[in-house]
Amino acid sequence: MERVLKSGLGWRIGWNPAAPEFKGLVGTDDWAIELTEAELNDFCRLLTQLADTIRQIATELMDEEKISCEAESDLLWMEVEGYPHAYSLRFIVKTGRCAEGKWDDSAVGGLLKASQMLKVF
Repeated sequence: MERVLKSGLGWRIGWNPAAPEFKGLVGTDDWAIELTEAELNDFCRLLTQLADTIRQIATELMDEEKISCEAESDLLWMEVEGYPHAYSLRFIVKTGRCAEGKWDDSAVGGLLKASQMLKVF
């Protein structure tokens, strides 16, 4: 398996199975953080879980109603905020180097799709 780096407007995500410790990478055009395999797996799983939750709640919301939803594992905390069709994403790495990052609503859709195709979780 070889290294993969996917990127789009305002986001990037990567996977390097040959890396000794930090096999994953997430970021924007301006910043990036390397993640362990477990952190990257949680990132992708929680992002999909949050997107599914937003999709399920969307039918109960009025058009102008904003939503905030969070999910976490032992390794990461994540939150989406905005409208069902356009929401931002924040995350915090809870262990080790304790980093955080954010994507604007315009970047989250591409990041979500790429995270689902990055590798088999």
